Amino acid sequence: MNFVRIVGCHRSWLMACLVIMFGALLAPAAQAASVQPLEIVTKSGVHVFSVEMATTEQEKETGLMYRKELADGKGMLFDFSPEQEVSMWMKNTYISLDMIFIRADGRILRIAENTEPLSTRIIPSRGLAKGVLEVIAGTAQKYGIQPGDRVAHPLFGGR
Repeated sequence: MNFVRIVGCHRSWLMACLVIMFGALLAPAAQAASVQPLEIVTKSGVHVFSVEMATTEQEKETGLMYRKELADGKGMLFDFSPEQEVSMWMKNTYISLDMIFIRADGRILRIAENTEPLSTRIIPSRGLAKGVLEVIAGTAQKYGIQPGDRVAHPLFGGR
């Protein structure tokens, strides 16, 4: 009888440890440290987004992984300072995204539209980028966002 109690107690302790470990693994799906406004100036006008900032290595590695939804007008801005070649992927990302690669001067370099969820295919910047804005798929087309458009945000020396 005592043996069963010890095993039962050990199992409870083990289950508690597993819950804590899985909680830590799922925690990266939480929002990044800060949320800030960002504007994109297009031929059709100014479009305002509310973006989570991904500035730490962990925030940049996790990005929007594990999310099941992303509202229109929301996104995540990755800070890759200094300007550099950037590669992204959609591993563990359940929603299709538009990835907007932005140069240090705030001009859009490239847009990868409607990325494939859960894909490990590399999505390159194809040039030097200081930031990457991830928004829900279809955003670029919906708002007429194109390479050369200007992004206003403190990361790029504006607002």
